[in-house]
Amino acid sequence: MLAPLLIQFESKTIAMLVFPDYSTLKPDATLAALEAVLADNRTQLDALLKQETPVWESLVEPLDAMSEAVSRSWGPVSHLFGVWSTPEWRAAYNSALPKLTEYGVELSQNESLFRAYESIAASPVFATFSTSRQKVIQDALRDFRLSGIALPADQKARFKTVSLRLSELQAKFEENVMDGAQAYGHLVTDAAELVGMTASALEAAREKAQAKKQEGWLLTLDFPSYDAVISRADNRALRERLYTAYATRASDQGPHDKTHDNTALMAEILGLRHEQAQLLGLSNFAELSLATKMAESPAAVETFLLELAERAKSRALTELDELRAMAAADGITDLQPWDMAYYSERLREQTLGLTDEALRPYFPYPQVLQGLFDLVHSLFGVRIEPLQGVATWHPDVSVYALKDAEGRSTGAFYLDPYSRPETKRGGAWMDECTSRRKLADGIQHPVAYLVCNFTPPAPGQPALLTHDEVLTLFHEFGHGLHHLLTQVDEGALAGIRGVEWDAVELPSQFMENWCYEPTTLKLFARHWQTGAPMPDAMIEQLRQDRQFQSGLATLRQVEFSLFDLRLHRDFDAAQGAQVLETLNKVRDEVAVLRPPSFNRMPWSFGHIFAGGYSAGYYSYKWAEVLSSDAFAAFEESGFKPETGTHFRDSILAAGGSRPAMESFIEFRQRKPEIDALLRHSGLSSTQTASTAENHVAI
Repeated sequence: MLAPLLIQFESKTIAMLVFPDYSTLKPDATLAALEAVLADNRTQLDALLKQETPVWESLVEPLDAMSEAVSRSWGPVSHLFGVWSTPEWRAAYNSALPKLTEYGVELSQNESLFRAYESIAASPVFATFSTSRQKVIQDALRDFRLSGIALPADQKARFKTVSLRLSELQAKFEENVMDGAQAYGHLVTDAAELVGMTASALEAAREKAQAKKQEGWLLTLDFPSYDAVISRADNRALRERLYTAYATRASDQGPHDKTHDNTALMAEILGLRHEQAQLLGLSNFAELSLATKMAESPAAVETFLLELAERAKSRALTELDELRAMAAADGITDLQPWDMAYYSERLREQTLGLTDEALRPYFPYPQVLQGLFDLVHSLFGVRIEPLQGVATWHPDVSVYALKDAEGRSTGAFYLDPYSRPETKRGGAWMDECTSRRKLADGIQHPVAYLVCNFTPPAPGQPALLTHDEVLTLFHEFGHGLHHLLTQVDEGALAGIRGVEWDAVELPSQFMENWCYEPTTLKLFARHWQTGAPMPDAMIEQLRQDRQFQSGLATLRQVEFSLFDLRLHRDFDAAQGAQVLETLNKVRDEVAVLRPPSFNRMPWSFGHIFAGGYSAGYYSYKWAEVLSSDAFAAFEESGFKPETGTHFRDSILAAGGSRPAMESFIEFRQRKPEIDALLRHSGLSSTQTASTAENHVAI
């Protein structure tokens, strides 16, 4: 069934690895192919539902193949919207999205399909299914119910209308953030205004100006450019200018075109999400969000977050006092948010003797990447090699294959490392290209997209990363490993599919830990010019840096998480969105420094308004508990190779084939504890023994 699609897309198949041919993909043809796939799938579904007694082979397997067909036709459109967002591909995305959403809602509300799954679950043969096959059926039945399958006809129709509208609004939210950020630029013509910025940042700003045929230095809102100003520029007025622009993206404030204002979209998104939950008989959208997560209830999440805030607040206040004292020495008695990163960088340099610019020469991108590959080989027994002959969407993009001990390809990934402010959205992410599936003629191996936004290399040298960028690379690669090392044959549960969303960050945050380990750093942290390894004293400074301002960092994440939770839990249709009111109340409770009134952070908070983290942003902190505790197992074992194998088999290979808690318990032989997170972040005294008070749950 998939062969015609492979021909349409001129995909390349190598050792059961399937790649879209980005050299031939055209927006109109891709859109037409998607429409053809959806029409064909509807015809096939009608035929499938005529069966009297559906079984796994006659229902679930064909449906999985149909899902794969949609994924292959929609995937390139969705991907290019983020990494090569030309007007043509954006138009294709915006045209395809409602068609895809409508198709998805049709499936989720198809009563005959629901009954077919119920029939399989009630059949005697169900008890003989593997655990993963049983979970495919159980997850499907749960998702049917959460999609309104049991609603009366009029409410079901309304649920569908709401779902379609939400899809449109969320895409527009992300588009506004992208367009608003890309439209901004501040040209500086006097070098004196840029004192303090690094040579590499100045060169990047000059190149941006030259690309627009301007003289001087062009400062933009892509993160490398913004961070170069906010953390290093001595010019306080310039820092305030960039902060104001960054903090008001896609809002009614700041220096932006108000056509990108997300105010109305946010209100409608929140209202429609609340309506969805109430249609399903739930009190609020937070309850609906948590129905597919590890957390038991919104109250449990709130308790977890408030306890973290309590542990971090006194340290955060001390850290803030240190910054105020440093600023006061410069005559600044009213420390503002645009001063925080600047004085943090100076304090870091003063107390730890460490700066990003001192570290950068030891982190040339190619060397860091090879070090990451070497680590993955030692931990999980897979080699990573360049894969030639696969077309990409940009010359900067590389493709790599994963190979097992016998040299067989078992997966592959695209890696797109550098920022492109004109066509690529900010941030970093992993996404699926194709997923692992068992086919009649063998295993289709997974392929992933890994996307970052590092500063491109200056002429004559490799890209030199900050340590934060090294962390980002390892983080996204952790997501990639979760997708690529799965051993689950059912496509619906392979890799990150079927994994509770508040556990999906476990492998990514786990990988970050290795960026502080001396043995790992010695694999790749060598000066790009001399080849000299990073000095032991600098490695120790870096390890201490892990705990630098950990109180402030923890409170920041708790603030975002509580805001997200309460925004969705406490929504009242009579009062409306209450975005700023909710945020201000959260800040009253946990923040130690209030931003100015013009700050519009939520207006660009794509994670919760356009991504998959609505009423789930707490997942980052919960997964940090899991990942720190998992890494502690390596520390406790003296980093024995067997621990890596055990982690691979218990967590990565299992994918979504069982509840995440079961996978964690198989690895640690107990439920998660918070000790390691507190120790790694410096929020408690060093301890190794578990204590009852540090058992944690959500």
